[in-house]
Amino acid sequence: MVFRNPFKGLSRFEWLLWSFSIVIVSGSFILSGGFFLLSLIASLVGVTALIFVAKGDVWGQLLTVFFSLLYAVVSFKFRYYGEMITYLGMTAPIAVLSVISWLKHPYSGTTEVKVHHLAKGQRKQIVLITLVVTFVFYFILAYFNTANLLISTLSVATSFSASFLMLYRSPIYALAFGVNDLVLIVMWILASMDDLSYLPMVACFIMFLLNDIYGFFNWVRMKKRQQA
Repeated sequence: MVFRNPFKGLSRFEWLLWSFSIVIVSGSFILSGGFFLLSLIASLVGVTALIFVAKGDVWGQLLTVFFSLLYAVVSFKFRYYGEMITYLGMTAPIAVLSVISWLKHPYSGTTEVKVHHLAKGQRKQIVLITLVVTFVFYFILAYFNTANLLISTLSVATSFSASFLMLYRSPIYALAFGVNDLVLIVMWILASMDDLSYLPMVACFIMFLLNDIYGFFNWVRMKKRQQA
């Protein structure tokens, strides 16, 4: 299921969405005139990961692990310690767990993960844990003098809940990540105002938002098809 060419399974629309994302992110890097290559690489890996996550393909989770490591370095450079800690300490580990979970729950022997319907108890659990993590991280980020503290704390909350929803294989993950994308767009616009080399990160999360919107509708379609 893992050792294959995942690009063979992309539809024509998915090829167009991925290609458009790559062009926009790369173009923003060129226009910015910056030379922080890692931010471009992280962005390209990120939009590639999302197109496979939107398909319910485990390759999306594998690439998410790689993206998390790269993004943590980029965040550290601008003192977005909340992003760095979140992606190293939560997003990357949860993505690893998601790889295991998705491999254990394929849909009818296909490369598509089986969509899960959240139980009432699971929804309450996610909300409670997210509130606790957000409260704790506010003081941790404040201690490290994190840039744009309130926005960084909000990013932790949305990113954490989205990652957990993805672990549980719920279509709602895409809505949570969509909110997180909006928060990160604002964060990196603020960063780009100081250094244009971060402009690709703005383009990256705009493309993330488009991919997550597609991901939500595709997962809803997957759920209906699997239930039928």
